[in-house]
Amino acid sequence: MSHSNYINGQWQEPISGDYKNNVSPHDSQEIEEFPVSTEADVQKAISSANKAFPSWKKLSYQQRGTYLLKAAEILEENTEEIGRDLTLEEGKTLTEGIGETRRAINILKYYAGEAMQPIGSVIPSANSETTVYTKRTPLGPVGLITPWNFPIAIPAWKMAPALIYGNTVVIKPADLTPKCVYHLMNAFHEAGLPAGVVNCVFGRGSVVGNELVENRGIKGISFTGSNSVGRAIQSKAMANGKKVQLEMGGKNPLVILADAGIDNAVELAIKGAYQSTGQKCTATSRVIVEEEIYESFRDRLIERTQSLKVGNPLVDDSFMGPCVSQSQYETVLRMIDQGKNEGNLLCGGESIKTSELENGYYIQPTIFELSSQNARIATEEIFGPVIALLKAADYQEAVQMANDTEFGLSASICTNNLSRAQQFIDQIEVGMVHVNSETAGAEPQIPFGGMKNSSDGPREQGKTAIDFYTQVKTVYYDQHR
Repeated sequence: MSHSNYINGQWQEPISGDYKNNVSPHDSQEIEEFPVSTEADVQKAISSANKAFPSWKKLSYQQRGTYLLKAAEILEENTEEIGRDLTLEEGKTLTEGIGETRRAINILKYYAGEAMQPIGSVIPSANSETTVYTKRTPLGPVGLITPWNFPIAIPAWKMAPALIYGNTVVIKPADLTPKCVYHLMNAFHEAGLPAGVVNCVFGRGSVVGNELVENRGIKGISFTGSNSVGRAIQSKAMANGKKVQLEMGGKNPLVILADAGIDNAVELAIKGAYQSTGQKCTATSRVIVEEEIYESFRDRLIERTQSLKVGNPLVDDSFMGPCVSQSQYETVLRMIDQGKNEGNLLCGGESIKTSELENGYYIQPTIFELSSQNARIATEEIFGPVIALLKAADYQEAVQMANDTEFGLSASICTNNLSRAQQFIDQIEVGMVHVNSETAGAEPQIPFGGMKNSSDGPREQGKTAIDFYTQVKTVYYDQHR
């Protein structure tokens, strides 16, 4: 089956007539065809978004919110189908695929609710006859470039605030997982969103993404993906006068103190590192354990890791599915090979090629014991099911090790010591801190983003999303003149 771009309220074939199949990571089978778009397709979409902007901007917040609620209802009616399609093309378990679909629905509902919230403030003036207040104005048409690892949740969490605050949208989804964004666009289409308010152009980032970044008809770029691509986008976009929001990599630590319950700490590490095959920017990739319980924790972690079920979740209820693509699979295996030269392989470390899984991109959950954080697998984002396990002499060394990274997205501490937990919250250099919970996880109403080289620009999600998608206008209103 062939799908089309969504431009100006219509499904339109790409100008080139070229299509590409997305491929299932479970068995390498082709699924459906999606456009290989050109700059001309993007230009049509940007023109459409610009034409739609003035009338969309004039609608009240509540009017815009009704479209988000209707789209959420349509997604809700098709949750099982969408979740299965997500699992088919991305590789998550079916439970995770359905869960992510529900998350996208909740995001739309949350931002529909933001239509009833304050959007400015009144500020006292030194002049008794002057009223000063602020209001928010939308940027205009915005370009959204989204990744494959949360193929419906991240597009939703970028599109929903963009729309409720009065912007129009051109989105370029990841070419590995196009079907999920197709479902999202179809929900907006069926909800009756005015033509041109949302536009979707499928294709390569080097073509579609580049045109979004360089075309002056786009006023802001929100990007989630790798650091190298993000920084290149930032440089080009800012040179063209665009507002930029970047969400990039992480090397997230889970710090486990000696007073922690070992079984609970192990479960936090397992969930954080291996769910979604470790393909989360917030995944636990470093586990730093105080030496008093290090050996007990290590042995239990190995035991639990070896007990995990890896397989095709479309066939059985596996805990962990495949890597998203052959390229990602090969990247993870290269990093594992690097790790074998840098540390002690405790378990895993190989691809899985059984008769049932021989054509998929499956890798064993893997643990490396490291004596130094200078190892590549302790410093570089792997985006796969790999734990770098490290020992710390005490709390102070554990925090120093946790902060010794270019990234600062998420971190967690496992402890029953309230004072240590508060110290960690204050001392850890990340945008999101967890106490006795895994490093992964995000809720629609809560700001999402990191420090250092993990993020740039205003935070995503929650009430802080307004800071990227709007500009502040200050009004001085004199009563008499």
